[in-house]
Amino acid sequence: MTGADDRDASLARAVRLREDGLREESRELLVALSARFPDDAEVAYQTAWVHDALGLEADAVPYYVRAIDGSGLTEDDRRGALLGLGSTYRALGRYSDAVATLSGGAVEFPEDNALKTFMAMALYNAGRAHDGMRLLLTVLAQTSSDPDLVAYRPAIEHYAKDLDAIE
Repeated sequence: MTGADDRDASLARAVRLREDGLREESRELLVALSARFPDDAEVAYQTAWVHDALGLEADAVPYYVRAIDGSGLTEDDRRGALLGLGSTYRALGRYSDAVATLSGGAVEFPEDNALKTFMAMALYNAGRAHDGMRLLLTVLAQTSSDPDLVAYRPAIEHYAKDLDAIE
């Protein structure tokens, strides 16, 4: 088996372990794999993910950064890495880093409402509740199919632009 084949088989095994709930075993395999392939963005992303799944957010950060700074991630994995890093920064109380990461992700992937939703939470935590509420109301108005909300979509969109408006 070549190095690339071994990497692929080990990575697939580690992902399966995580998905099967064997997160610590997955983490051990991924940490070793990451040490062998330090420039591999996909391995770094999966290593970050398993650390997050184990509640080891601070340990996940350098792997997320390595994944995002590297090349070779699929579009979905890059999106997931940006959301994961931004969410992890928020969980660690690093609110300005969270806002910056999630804002960059939302610019790169403007159709991703999960990024926008997590950015709204980070904006709130960063003391920018007005901006967060505006963003969250906009996402809600644009995506909800709830008939009770659809009926009020124009009003929600109006107030999303100016929550302090007095009619």
